[in-house]
Amino acid sequence: MVSSISLLSSTTLLTKWASQFSSQSSISPRDSTWQCVCFRNQKRKPMLYLIPARHFLSAPIDSITSSIHATSGVSEVQRSTSSNNVNEMKEFEMELQELFNEVKAMVKMGKERDAMDLLRANYVAVKEEMDSGLKGFEQAAVLDIIALGYMAVGDVKPVRALLDMINKVVDNLEDSEPLLDSVLMHAGSMYSAIGRFENAILAQQRAVRILENRYGNCNTLLVSPLLGLAKSFASDGKASKAVGVYERTVTILERDRGSESEDLVVPLFSLGKLLLKEGKAAEAEIPFTRIIKIYKKIYGEKDGRVGMAMCSLANAKCSKGDANEAVDIYKNALRIIKDSNYMAIDNSILENMRIDLAELLHFVGRGEEGRELLEECLLINERFKGKNHPSMATHLINLAASYSRSKNYVEAERLLRTCLDIMEKSVGSEDQSITFPMLNLAVTLSQLNRDEEAEQIAIKVLRIREKAFGKESLPVGEALDCLVSIQARLGRDEGELLELLKRVMMIQEKEFGPSAQELIVTLQKIVHFLDKLEMKDEKFKFRRRLALIRER
Repeated sequence: MVSSISLLSSTTLLTKWASQFSSQSSISPRDSTWQCVCFRNQKRKPMLYLIPARHFLSAPIDSITSSIHATSGVSEVQRSTSSNNVNEMKEFEMELQELFNEVKAMVKMGKERDAMDLLRANYVAVKEEMDSGLKGFEQAAVLDIIALGYMAVGDVKPVRALLDMINKVVDNLEDSEPLLDSVLMHAGSMYSAIGRFENAILAQQRAVRILENRYGNCNTLLVSPLLGLAKSFASDGKASKAVGVYERTVTILERDRGSESEDLVVPLFSLGKLLLKEGKAAEAEIPFTRIIKIYKKIYGEKDGRVGMAMCSLANAKCSKGDANEAVDIYKNALRIIKDSNYMAIDNSILENMRIDLAELLHFVGRGEEGRELLEECLLINERFKGKNHPSMATHLINLAASYSRSKNYVEAERLLRTCLDIMEKSVGSEDQSITFPMLNLAVTLSQLNRDEEAEQIAIKVLRIREKAFGKESLPVGEALDCLVSIQARLGRDEGELLELLKRVMMIQEKEFGPSAQELIVTLQKIVHFLDKLEMKDEKFKFRRRLALIRER
């Protein structure tokens, strides 16, 4: 479905352009012929909220992996050993764990340089061993911990080379070697983190194969590595394979824990999220509905986790086109979360849910209810952070968009000027982030027939964006389009406006391609000016191009 009002989340960084485009369409100019072209895909992207769940392990982990999971986010795999000397293996694992724990402690205390010195020292030691010919599972395990250590520090650069070293070692190891399954899983997670998904898949597939040979195809120890593998498949664009792996994971857990086990939540959520991303909203409803039933049975109907799961179901309903049903589910979900005190009132996730619901309410024509939610967000933010805090800007913009949609342009102007005052104090009057509310203000002033003032603001926006993003960037294209709309109302030179529109068209062509739907409105405007300027030959050329794009 196409959203009629698009609101910014509370986590939007106004210094990043990609997130700033998200509410341009919320202010519609009076004359639809001259509406500003929106340089983005307006299809609503649902937000999903993951509910915390237990780890999928049948026994406690007495190894380094539990520590690694807490810091680096890699999947947990129970370590197994086949060494004849169990005591030596345990001692080796304890040394690995101590090394990683020490790195974590240093990072926590802000001693990143000390942590990196420690990692480098261990790298030198293991490199000397490898140069002398030792290239067994011990060296792979140490390199694994060093790489995870760099991930914990936040320095990804050495990780690529370390992973390649690990890969060369493990390629020559038998599957029966101790610690190999864990090393492979960690490597897969790190490969995935740096965007090398094919390498991640190969490492994770081998880890799964090792565990299958050791424990069988239905053991719950397979769950974590399978989840990692499914995630890598999804990231690599192999959605159908990812769905299959998620479904296998669910089946394994159902057989061992039952169909209503809380352990099913994570794979079900991941499956639903992927199906929704693939445009299969109806199929996505099934896992989200199961999560709700699981939580209701375990914690009762009024538990906050039930509300969280209901929000994901509401997003699936919305994507499928059942907007009114989605609104009802969302409202009930937020009431449950609030009444259960599951989250603090100023929690950012809860705030984003309110904004999502407000956007949905505007879409179904219940703008007043949506506006009440946006005002609630504004008041909560003001109460906890202060009325001049930079985070107020997002809420002021959202509320202004709502008022503009209801044609209360006077109130929209007031809110946007308040927003600009806050942002100017925070980032200055020439920062590119301030151009977003400025452009909305220009459109609002035009609605109030204050076109000269609107023109000056639009020109300033154009100047700031050209300097910040370059003259052929999308932000500049949006500013140009808005300026043309305003100047057309003022009766400025039509030849000059035509040239500005052609510049907008070239920017859109560069970004979206010569046959993109985004060009239609711009081409319509160009044809309009060519007709007024009686440039028949050129007009015919652009009309033909417009017709071809519409046919596609």
